[in-house]
Amino acid sequence: MPVVHLLDYVAGNVRSLANAIESLGYTIAWVKDPRDIEFAESLILPGVGHFGHCLSQFSEGGYLEPIRHHLDSGKPFLGICVGLQALFEGSAESPTVPGLRHISGRLAKFSDTDKSVPHIGWNSSTLSTASGNQSKSFYGLRNGSKYYYVHSYAVPYEQGHLEQRGWTVATASYGDEQFVGAIGRGNVLATQFHPEKSGTAGLRVLKAFLELRRWETVEGECLPRADQGLTKRIIACLDVRSNDNKDLVVTKGDQYDVREKSDSSTGGIVRNFGKPVEMAQRYYDQGADEITFLNIISFRNCPLVDPLMLSILEQTAKSVFVPLTVGGGIRDIIDDNGSMVQALEIATLYFKSGADKVSIGSDAVTAAEEYYRNGKQLSGKTAIEMISAAYGNQAVVVSVDPRRVYVRSPIETSHHTIKTIHAGPDGETFCWYQCTVRGGREGRDMDVQELVFAVEAMGAGEILLNSIDKDGSNSGFDLELINEVKRWIKIPVISSSGAGEPTHFADVFEQTATDAALGAGMHRSFTEATTASKT
Repeated sequence: MPVVHLLDYVAGNVRSLANAIESLGYTIAWVKDPRDIEFAESLILPGVGHFGHCLSQFSEGGYLEPIRHHLDSGKPFLGICVGLQALFEGSAESPTVPGLRHISGRLAKFSDTDKSVPHIGWNSSTLSTASGNQSKSFYGLRNGSKYYYVHSYAVPYEQGHLEQRGWTVATASYGDEQFVGAIGRGNVLATQFHPEKSGTAGLRVLKAFLELRRWETVEGECLPRADQGLTKRIIACLDVRSNDNKDLVVTKGDQYDVREKSDSSTGGIVRNFGKPVEMAQRYYDQGADEITFLNIISFRNCPLVDPLMLSILEQTAKSVFVPLTVGGGIRDIIDDNGSMVQALEIATLYFKSGADKVSIGSDAVTAAEEYYRNGKQLSGKTAIEMISAAYGNQAVVVSVDPRRVYVRSPIETSHHTIKTIHAGPDGETFCWYQCTVRGGREGRDMDVQELVFAVEAMGAGEILLNSIDKDGSNSGFDLELINEVKRWIKIPVISSSGAGEPTHFADVFEQTATDAALGAGMHRSFTEATTASKT
């Protein structure tokens, strides 16, 4: 099989890119030394995270000049995400760190005045009018397709600026900002989106690059279409735990209780909806925009001695080409030998196994409590801070598990309250949302507003907003909670708990400003609810 060289500088989930390339019939040769680049026929530079960290890694490893030589050699080169950003002159993310300067221009941060940042989800990559050839496909790009983006910084698009220098440019829009989604000239192609996470549409781009099909006519597929911008995401969630036979299964909670109802004082058997890998494949085939695995009893076990979850990720990543998130046990722990293992090391294991993002739950509450005790001073030592510093804030999701606490009046509590249309058991019309830990088993003296403020400051990239009251109800999302949280923070919010019908997704997108919605244990096809086109 033909060989593709892939530069791995510990930039998050590179395994999924390798899986995608191998699925297309190619063999991966890992670049481990700058001298390896000299022998590369096709070179791919992936990347997620921080621009400065990426370029510093290249510089310290002695890769900058070999990469520049490859770019100038005429041999195929593909840059992905930060791999695209590195080709430009520099970035506002690290103003003092120079890029490779192969392309004129600098990156700027998205404005968060009218939208969430980071920009996460499915968006277009449409050929600019100045690029010409509107009836042809450039490296498999199609104007009607959507691709997966995850970034806070982008190259602002200036009409004709890059095209006058011979570059073909495809653009996307986020809010009122237009930016470079893909760019190519000669031997070079670079995408701000992740083709390995963009389903069939992304695999088509990878295949066209590997087969050197720069331009091709596709009947009726590449005519100009209006750029609809970022779509709302539908995320399939798989709650994973061991059953009574010690097998990992997908289950579903009813207010976080995953056992069938029983007259027995010990409860019934664990609900079993199927095997995790098979369920993930099914949801991917049905059109889910992302897959999330939540290891819901991980607080009892050390992930380092729980290889089954790592194996599930590895198997899923071989054939599921959308983003994968994993949650559970991502915290500092003491291993069986009595040694401290940092959350960053555990997250790295998950990334190497195929995860794109990690979800932190109870540990985030503990970190927030410390944050307020220290006068809102960051320590730099929390799991959120360390993982986001190493892999970028888009790699860190904080899972929030609140429950309603009803009060007759806001003066009855020091916590932030809302006036609710859903009265409490004694007719109360106010409530506050109490944060919980240990899978909802333990309430803390902290409300949701306090928690999301703190974790956003620490560097979380998204909030996974659950609701204990709605969990397992199949009655729709807690729209009041979602609207409140969206008013408080700038980072994206994933709404969870309560979805039982496709119409519930339509309701949450129409009645709130949520960025994504998650469903667990839905028996109906996700095809009815998904919005992005991955073909």
